[in-house]
Amino acid sequence: MVGTGRKKSIAFFIALGAGLTIVVILLYVGWVLLGWRSGILLFLGILLLALIIAGVVLNTTFLVREIRRNEQHDAFINAVTHELKTPVASIRLYVETLKTRTVDEDKRNEFYGIILSDSDRLLGTIEQILRTGRVGASSRKPHLAPMRLDELVSECVARARILHSIPPESLQYELGPALPILGDYDEVHAAVSNLIDNAVKYSGPHVDNGNMGIEVGAYETDGRFAEVRVKDRGAGIPGPELKRIFKRFYRIHGPLSTRVKGTGLGLYIVRSVAKRHGGRAWAESGGPGHGSTFTLQFPIAK
Repeated sequence: MVGTGRKKSIAFFIALGAGLTIVVILLYVGWVLLGWRSGILLFLGILLLALIIAGVVLNTTFLVREIRRNEQHDAFINAVTHELKTPVASIRLYVETLKTRTVDEDKRNEFYGIILSDSDRLLGTIEQILRTGRVGASSRKPHLAPMRLDELVSECVARARILHSIPPESLQYELGPALPILGDYDEVHAAVSNLIDNAVKYSGPHVDNGNMGIEVGAYETDGRFAEVRVKDRGAGIPGPELKRIFKRFYRIHGPLSTRVKGTGLGLYIVRSVAKRHGGRAWAESGGPGHGSTFTLQFPIAK
Protein backbone atom coordinates (compact mmCIF):
# COMPACT_ATOMS: atom_id res chain seq x y z
CA MET A 1 0.00 0.00 0.00
CA VAL A 2 2.85 2.38 0.83
CA GLY A 3 4.53 1.72 -2.53
CA THR A 4 1.21 2.35 -4.34
CA GLY A 5 0.79 5.64 -2.48
CA ARG A 6 4.24 6.81 -3.52
CA LYS A 7 3.59 5.89 -7.13
CA LYS A 8 0.40 7.95 -7.03
CA SER A 9 2.35 10.87 -5.56
CA ILE A 10 4.93 10.66 -8.37
CA ALA A 11 2.16 10.52 -10.97
CA PHE A 12 0.44 13.51 -9.35
CA PHE A 13 3.54 15.71 -9.43
CA ILE A 14 4.33 14.72 -13.02
CA ALA A 15 0.76 15.52 -14.06
CA LEU A 16 0.89 18.81 -12.15
CA GLY A 17 4.12 19.83 -13.87
CA ALA A 18 2.77 18.91 -17.28
CA GLY A 19 -0.48 20.78 -16.61
CA LEU A 20 1.32 23.93 -15.48
CA THR A 21 3.55 23.81 -18.54
CA ILE A 22 0.52 23.54 -20.84
CA VAL A 23 -1.21 26.47 -19.09
CA VAL A 24 1.89 28.64 -19.42
CA ILE A 25 2.19 27.82 -23.12
CA LEU A 26 -1.47 28.71 -23.69
CA LEU A 27 -1.03 32.01 -21.84
CA TYR A 28 2.05 32.71 -23.89
CA VAL A 29 0.28 32.03 -27.19
CA GLY A 30 -2.73 34.11 -26.19
CA TRP A 31 -0.87 37.09 -24.72
CA VAL A 32 2.53 37.40 -26.34
CA LEU A 33 2.03 36.07 -29.86
CA LEU A 34 -1.49 37.39 -30.47
CA GLY A 35 -1.27 40.66 -28.50
CA TRP A 36 2.34 41.72 -28.76
CA ARG A 37 3.14 45.34 -29.57
CA SER A 38 6.90 45.56 -29.49
CA GLY A 39 10.00 43.44 -29.71
CA ILE A 40 10.74 44.10 -26.04
CA LEU A 41 7.41 42.65 -25.00
CA LEU A 42 8.05 39.57 -27.10
CA PHE A 43 11.52 39.15 -25.58
CA LEU A 44 10.23 39.48 -22.04
CA GLY A 45 7.44 37.03 -22.76
CA ILE A 46 9.88 34.44 -24.11
CA LEU A 47 12.21 34.98 -21.14
CA LEU A 48 9.35 34.61 -18.67
CA LEU A 49 8.14 31.46 -20.39
CA ALA A 50 11.61 29.90 -20.29
CA LEU A 51 12.03 30.72 -16.61
CA ILE A 52 8.64 29.34 -15.62
CA ILE A 53 9.08 26.12 -17.60
CA ALA A 54 12.59 25.63 -16.20
CA GLY A 55 11.28 26.19 -12.67
CA VAL A 56 8.43 23.74 -13.14
CA VAL A 57 10.73 21.07 -14.60
CA LEU A 58 13.32 21.48 -11.84
CA ASN A 59 10.68 21.45 -9.12
CA THR A 60 9.04 18.33 -10.50
CA THR A 61 12.40 16.57 -10.88
CA PHE A 62 13.35 17.47 -7.33
CA LEU A 63 10.06 16.21 -5.90
CA VAL A 64 10.27 12.90 -7.78
CA ARG A 65 13.87 12.36 -6.62
CA GLU A 66 12.94 13.12 -3.03
CA ILE A 67 10.05 10.67 -3.13
CA ARG A 68 12.28 7.93 -4.54
CA ARG A 69 15.03 8.71 -2.02
CA ASN A 70 12.55 8.51 0.85
CA GLU A 71 11.30 5.22 -0.52
CA GLN A 72 14.86 3.84 -0.54
CA HIS A 73 15.47 5.10 2.99
CA ASP A 74 12.28 3.45 4.21
CA ALA A 75 13.27 0.18 2.54
CA PHE A 76 16.70 0.44 4.17
CA ILE A 77 15.22 1.02 7.62
CA ASN A 78 12.86 -1.94 7.19
CA ALA A 79 15.72 -4.17 6.02
CA VAL A 80 18.04 -3.12 8.84
CA THR A 81 15.27 -3.59 11.39
CA HIS A 82 14.74 -7.13 10.12
CA GLU A 83 18.47 -7.88 10.00
CA LEU A 84 18.88 -6.70 13.61
CA LYS A 85 15.65 -8.03 15.08
CA THR A 86 15.79 -11.56 13.67
CA PRO A 87 19.13 -12.68 15.21
CA VAL A 88 18.33 -10.92 18.51
CA ALA A 89 15.00 -12.77 18.74
CA SER A 90 16.71 -16.06 17.89
CA ILE A 91 19.46 -15.56 20.49
CA ARG A 92 16.89 -14.66 23.13
CA LEU A 93 14.82 -17.76 22.33
CA TYR A 94 17.75 -20.18 22.66
CA VAL A 95 19.09 -18.50 25.81
CA GLU A 96 15.65 -18.73 27.44
CA THR A 97 15.44 -22.40 26.43
CA LEU A 98 18.84 -23.13 27.98
CA LYS A 99 17.85 -21.23 31.12
CA THR A 100 14.43 -22.78 31.72
CA ARG A 101 14.82 -26.36 30.44
CA THR A 102 17.17 -29.26 30.93
CA VAL A 103 18.96 -29.87 27.64
CA ASP A 104 21.32 -32.75 26.87
CA GLU A 105 24.93 -32.00 25.98
CA ASP A 106 24.60 -32.49 22.20
CA LYS A 107 21.55 -30.24 22.01
CA ARG A 108 23.26 -27.65 24.19
CA ASN A 109 26.27 -27.53 21.87
CA GLU A 110 23.92 -27.18 18.90
CA PHE A 111 22.20 -24.23 20.59
CA TYR A 112 25.56 -22.62 21.34
CA GLY A 113 26.49 -22.92 17.67
CA ILE A 114 23.24 -21.25 16.58
CA ILE A 115 23.71 -18.45 19.11
CA LEU A 116 27.25 -17.81 17.87
CA SER A 117 26.05 -17.86 14.25
CA ASP A 118 23.30 -15.33 14.98
CA SER A 119 25.77 -13.18 16.92
CA ASP A 120 28.09 -13.15 13.90
CA ARG A 121 25.16 -12.16 11.68
CA LEU A 122 24.24 -9.34 14.05
CA LEU A 123 27.82 -8.07 14.27
CA GLY A 124 28.16 -8.31 10.48
CA THR A 125 25.11 -6.09 9.95
CA ILE A 126 26.35 -3.51 12.46
CA GLU A 127 29.84 -3.51 10.96
CA GLN A 128 28.44 -3.03 7.44
CA ILE A 129 26.45 0.01 8.55
CA LEU A 130 29.49 1.50 10.30
CA ARG A 131 31.74 0.76 7.31
CA THR A 132 29.31 2.59 5.01
CA GLY A 133 29.95 5.76 6.97
CA ARG A 134 33.71 5.24 6.92
CA VAL A 135 34.11 4.54 3.21
CA GLY A 136 31.61 7.27 2.31
CA ALA A 137 33.56 9.95 4.19
CA SER A 138 35.82 11.71 1.69
CA SER A 139 37.89 13.22 4.53
CA ARG A 140 39.00 9.80 5.80
CA LYS A 141 41.77 8.30 3.69
CA PRO A 142 42.41 4.54 3.55
CA HIS A 143 45.43 3.14 5.38
CA LEU A 144 47.40 1.79 2.41
CA ALA A 145 49.90 -1.01 2.88
CA PRO A 146 51.43 -3.65 0.57
CA MET A 147 49.28 -6.77 0.29
CA ARG A 148 48.58 -9.73 -2.00
CA LEU A 149 45.11 -9.54 -3.54
CA ASP A 150 45.21 -13.17 -4.69
CA GLU A 151 45.86 -14.38 -1.13
CA LEU A 152 43.11 -12.16 0.30
CA VAL A 153 40.58 -13.54 -2.21
CA SER A 154 41.58 -17.07 -1.21
CA GLU A 155 40.84 -16.19 2.42
CA CYS A 156 37.45 -14.71 1.50
CA VAL A 157 36.49 -17.82 -0.48
CA ALA A 158 37.47 -20.10 2.41
CA ARG A 159 35.43 -17.92 4.81
CA ALA A 160 32.35 -18.04 2.52
CA ARG A 161 32.51 -21.84 2.21
CA ILE A 162 32.43 -22.19 6.00
CA LEU A 163 29.92 -19.41 6.65
CA HIS A 164 27.39 -20.62 4.06
CA SER A 165 28.22 -24.35 4.33
CA ILE A 166 29.08 -24.60 0.63
CA PRO A 167 31.10 -27.49 -0.83
CA PRO A 168 34.32 -26.50 -2.65
CA GLU A 169 32.96 -27.55 -6.06
CA SER A 170 30.03 -25.11 -5.68
CA LEU A 171 32.31 -22.15 -4.95
CA GLN A 172 35.40 -22.50 -7.09
CA TYR A 173 38.43 -20.24 -6.93
CA GLU A 174 40.89 -20.03 -9.81
CA LEU A 175 44.19 -19.04 -8.22
CA GLY A 176 46.11 -16.79 -10.58
CA PRO A 177 49.53 -15.12 -10.39
CA ALA A 178 50.72 -13.02 -7.47
CA LEU A 179 48.84 -9.71 -7.45
CA PRO A 180 50.55 -7.13 -5.24
CA ILE A 181 48.50 -3.99 -4.50
CA LEU A 182 48.52 -1.11 -2.05
CA GLY A 183 45.34 -1.30 -0.03
CA ASP A 184 43.53 -1.02 3.27
CA TYR A 185 43.23 -4.69 4.25
CA ASP A 186 39.93 -4.37 6.12
CA GLU A 187 38.26 -2.39 3.33
CA VAL A 188 39.44 -4.64 0.50
CA HIS A 189 38.50 -7.75 2.51
CA ALA A 190 35.01 -6.32 3.10
CA ALA A 191 34.54 -5.50 -0.61
CA VAL A 192 35.58 -8.95 -1.84
CA SER A 193 33.52 -10.69 0.87
CA ASN A 194 30.44 -8.66 -0.08
CA LEU A 195 30.74 -9.72 -3.72
CA ILE A 196 31.02 -13.40 -2.79
CA ASP A 197 28.22 -13.23 -0.21
CA ASN A 198 25.93 -11.53 -2.74
CA ALA A 199 26.67 -14.24 -5.31
CA VAL A 200 25.76 -16.92 -2.76
CA LYS A 201 22.54 -15.19 -1.68
CA TYR A 202 21.27 -14.57 -5.21
CA SER A 203 22.32 -17.96 -6.61
CA GLY A 204 19.86 -19.88 -4.44
CA PRO A 205 19.78 -23.62 -5.18
CA HIS A 206 22.57 -23.36 -7.76
CA VAL A 207 25.17 -23.62 -4.98
CA ASP A 208 23.55 -26.60 -3.23
CA ASN A 209 24.26 -30.30 -3.66
CA GLY A 210 27.69 -29.78 -5.16
CA ASN A 211 26.55 -27.90 -8.27
CA MET A 212 29.11 -25.57 -9.83
CA GLY A 213 27.30 -22.33 -9.06
CA ILE A 214 29.91 -19.63 -8.40
CA GLU A 215 33.33 -19.02 -9.95
CA VAL A 216 35.82 -16.62 -8.37
CA GLY A 217 39.03 -15.59 -10.06
CA ALA A 218 41.91 -13.16 -9.51
CA TYR A 219 43.68 -11.95 -12.66
CA GLU A 220 46.18 -9.44 -13.99
CA THR A 221 44.90 -7.16 -16.76
CA ASP A 222 47.10 -5.15 -19.14
CA GLY A 223 49.99 -5.44 -16.71
CA ARG A 224 48.50 -2.54 -14.75
CA PHE A 225 45.46 -3.82 -12.89
CA ALA A 226 44.58 -6.62 -10.51
CA GLU A 227 41.01 -7.84 -10.91
CA VAL A 228 38.67 -9.98 -8.87
CA ARG A 229 35.77 -11.50 -10.81
CA VAL A 230 32.83 -13.23 -9.19
CA LYS A 231 30.55 -15.05 -11.62
CA ASP A 232 27.28 -16.69 -10.59
CA ARG A 233 24.47 -18.52 -12.35
CA GLY A 234 21.74 -16.92 -10.28
CA ALA A 235 18.85 -14.57 -10.91
CA GLY A 236 20.66 -12.15 -13.21
CA ILE A 237 20.19 -8.38 -13.42
CA PRO A 238 18.09 -6.35 -15.89
CA GLY A 239 20.18 -4.06 -18.08
CA PRO A 240 18.86 -0.73 -16.70
CA GLU A 241 19.71 -1.85 -13.15
CA LEU A 242 23.40 -2.61 -13.73
CA LYS A 243 24.57 0.85 -12.66
CA ARG A 244 21.86 1.59 -10.12
CA ILE A 245 22.67 -1.43 -7.95
CA PHE A 246 25.85 0.29 -6.71
CA LYS A 247 23.91 3.19 -5.22
CA ARG A 248 23.47 3.40 -1.46
CA PHE A 249 20.28 1.74 -0.16
CA TYR A 250 19.30 0.65 -3.71
CA ARG A 251 17.77 -2.78 -4.20
CA ILE A 252 16.30 -4.27 -7.37
CA HIS A 253 12.52 -4.12 -7.31
CA GLY A 254 10.56 -7.31 -7.76
CA PRO A 255 9.89 -10.68 -6.12
CA LEU A 256 13.61 -11.43 -5.77
CA SER A 257 14.25 -8.46 -3.46
CA THR A 258 11.61 -9.71 -1.05
CA ARG A 259 13.10 -13.23 -0.93
CA VAL A 260 16.71 -12.15 -0.46
CA LYS A 261 17.23 -10.08 2.66
CA GLY A 262 19.82 -7.35 2.90
CA THR A 263 20.48 -3.70 3.72
CA GLY A 264 21.25 -2.44 0.20
CA LEU A 265 24.74 -1.37 1.32
CA GLY A 266 26.97 -4.21 0.12
CA LEU A 267 27.56 -3.08 -3.46
CA TYR A 268 27.77 0.56 -2.40
CA ILE A 269 30.66 -0.43 -0.14
CA VAL A 270 32.28 -2.38 -3.00
CA ARG A 271 32.29 0.60 -5.38
CA SER A 272 33.30 3.06 -2.65
CA VAL A 273 36.29 0.90 -1.69
CA ALA A 274 37.31 0.59 -5.35
CA LYS A 275 37.19 4.37 -5.86
CA ARG A 276 39.13 5.04 -2.64
CA HIS A 277 41.92 2.79 -3.95
CA GLY A 278 42.01 4.27 -7.45
CA GLY A 279 40.13 1.35 -9.01
CA ARG A 280 36.70 0.52 -10.39
CA ALA A 281 33.80 -1.86 -9.84
CA TRP A 282 31.15 -2.87 -12.34
CA ALA A 283 28.59 -5.56 -13.11
CA GLU A 284 27.66 -7.49 -16.26
CA SER A 285 24.64 -9.69 -16.88
CA GLY A 286 22.74 -11.26 -19.75
CA GLY A 287 19.48 -10.31 -18.05
CA PRO A 288 17.07 -12.08 -15.67
CA GLY A 289 17.83 -15.78 -15.38
CA HIS A 290 21.28 -15.57 -16.98
CA GLY A 291 23.48 -14.95 -13.96
CA SER A 292 25.84 -12.06 -13.26
CA THR A 293 29.54 -11.23 -13.23
CA PHE A 294 30.96 -8.63 -10.85
CA THR A 295 34.45 -7.21 -11.33
CA LEU A 296 36.51 -5.37 -8.73
CA GLN A 297 39.67 -3.71 -10.07
CA PHE A 298 42.72 -2.23 -8.31
CA PRO A 299 45.99 -0.77 -9.63
CA ILE A 300 48.91 -3.15 -9.32
CA ALA A 301 51.64 -1.94 -6.97
CA LYS A 302 54.87 -1.42 -8.85
